Amino acid sequence: MKKCEITNKTANFGKTRRHRRGSAGGVSGPWSKKATAKPKKQEANLRKVKVITNSGSVKRITISMKAYKKARKNNGKLNAEYTLFSSI
Repeated sequence: MKKCEITNKTANFGKTRRHRRGSAGGVSGPWSKKATAKPKKQEANLRKVKVITNSGSVKRITISMKAYKKARKNNGKLNAEYTLFSSI
């Protein structure tokens, strides 16, 4: 499964209803003709970027866009271990 290496974000699972959540009245009550809930999966918004580790080696990791935007604001610092390659 896809995962951010900084924030550990993964896919979000839930249910969706395509139409009609109920009807007014009816023989068996207002919710007798309810649409079925189908499973859905929403993937995390991820991006592969090159980073520089503390040891100075270049590495490619997968991070979420939220972490990437924060790093761009913070002069390329992702956390104590990684710095964005493009900010140097």
